[in-house]
Amino acid sequence: MPVEITWWGHATCTIEDSGVRVLTDPLFVRRLAHLRRRRGELPPAEAAAADAVLVSHLHADHLHLPSLARLAPGTRLLLPRGARRSVPGLNRLASAAGLRVTELAPGDEVPVGELRVRAVPALHDGRRLPLGPHRSPALGYVISGDATTYFAGDTGLFDSMAEEVGPVDVALLPVGGWGPYLGQGHLDPGRAARALAALAPRAAVPVHFGTYWPIGMDWVRPHEFYAPGEEFVRKSARLAPQVAVHLLEHGERVGPEAAR
Repeated sequence: MPVEITWWGHATCTIEDSGVRVLTDPLFVRRLAHLRRRRGELPPAEAAAADAVLVSHLHADHLHLPSLARLAPGTRLLLPRGARRSVPGLNRLASAAGLRVTELAPGDEVPVGELRVRAVPALHDGRRLPLGPHRSPALGYVISGDATTYFAGDTGLFDSMAEEVGPVDVALLPVGGWGPYLGQGHLDPGRAARALAALAPRAAVPVHFGTYWPIGMDWVRPHEFYAPGEEFVRKSARLAPQVAVHLLEHGERVGPEAAR
């Protein structure tokens, strides 16, 4: 299964399949508002090299305009439907940076080189906070090439997840957050392991944990920062023992052996 996954931290990953590079939710800064990067070096310049970028929802740690400005002209940018109306500056940035923008709703599918990218539902408040209107859905994405990879974005567990996503080889699942408490519409390690059991891929990579944390709150519930990845590995071994779970360090890559 010739697919490679690199985790750069938070929800930012590079998926390489069929000679095509797909980047998810790029976030390339040391600090974002009240959050600072506590673990892992900033992604290198090569992390911004992509044929297409998938943005799961409009929160600033997933749709980050300064990070998108680092993309090369001509990069394909896939966004939730309504993003350009909801995020000031997005159209201006896309024009200045020469990005090719396509907005998607759940069920939409587009070609990206040799790949097909399909938008799937996510259970999450995907509007631009704090005051954005509810007119852009949060999305996950299924990337199909020589392998089929599911990037869940940010989501809670919902009954039709496996049906909506379909059969996949690799699942990139969020297992934590950027603060001491997870609100509704998120996966913690236990819920992520339940999602993994329902999806039944060959391999999985936990993401969206252990990278950013609120300034001044280093010792407030620190286990919510450090523990989610390892907790997900343990819970998945019990609930989905057939799945190979790869707990990556920031900047680490897992290759074709992942789904064997």
